[in-house]
Amino acid sequence: MKILAIETSCDETAASVVENGSQVLSDVIYSQIPVHNKYGGVVPEIASRCHLQAIVPVVGKAVADAGLEFKEIDAVAVANGPGLIGSLLVGVSYAKALAQALNKPLIPVNHWQGHISAVFIDWQPQYPFLALVVSGSHSGVVEVLARDSFHLLGQSRDDAAGEAFDKIARALGLGYPGGPAISLAAEKGDKEKYAFPRAKMEGYDLSFSGLKSAVLNHLNREKMQGRKISEQDVCDIAASAQEAICDILSAKAVSAANEHGITRLTLCGGVAANKRLRELLAERFTGELHYPSAHFCTDNAVMIGIAAYDLFLAGQTADLSLNASARLPLYF
Repeated sequence: MKILAIETSCDETAASVVENGSQVLSDVIYSQIPVHNKYGGVVPEIASRCHLQAIVPVVGKAVADAGLEFKEIDAVAVANGPGLIGSLLVGVSYAKALAQALNKPLIPVNHWQGHISAVFIDWQPQYPFLALVVSGSHSGVVEVLARDSFHLLGQSRDDAAGEAFDKIARALGLGYPGGPAISLAAEKGDKEKYAFPRAKMEGYDLSFSGLKSAVLNHLNREKMQGRKISEQDVCDIAASAQEAICDILSAKAVSAANEHGITRLTLCGGVAANKRLRELLAERFTGELHYPSAHFCTDNAVMIGIAAYDLFLAGQTADLSLNASARLPLYF
């Protein structure tokens, strides 16, 4: 079964053809990073317009790279949330039109499930396992009971981890995307220089807005007192902020795994590529630890195609009333 998958939840226009939920026939991604870099983050309206310009050629290339014609596609899958509503609507609208034109099933995929499914590319999982999902738009801890069964244990109540990285990087003048920029600067910094706060949230929920505000307030105080922020200061702040974010994420994930008796942990989403986060998880977690390759940590359509196959087998298709949802919950 050949599924054409589409992903437009943020600033990547992606399409892929995945066969039987495992064989990747094509993988095409158009990134908007050069467009948004000058703004220090994603501008939603610009992201939507870029998706409109890119989606037809990106999907066409994905089908061509797979050596297929559109009529040979068996189903169309699309990420319908969570994410930026304008960006999501471009992908969902195109997928609905294409499914109708081809008279093929339409499969909606939760973006969270897509990120979790990315780990299946290189790993045959044993259940249950715990997934720490960390990206620019959402962060949370998920108990995975089967490929189509999830229990959300906790999530960010404000800024996602990737969003916090982006906003701190912008304040430090490090550019976009913030995660890689912070990680690079942190290599030259002292992670213990500043004791930025760790929010004490109940259960496995997360919060990063206080940490972000603490960094911004520190920078504002320095400027108001006439102190110049040196290059070393920037590296020290980056290292200290990164340490706080990774400390929170790793502590929550390991605590959840230990309290639920789970011995397998996966890290997925764009922030999964962060070296310090991987180090802390390796230090703190005594069980099996798995990650997707760096390419599949960030948004892509392959993960949507993998998830869609399981959803199709479970009969979870949609009609043309399907809509995008910026805050689509994860529940099965």
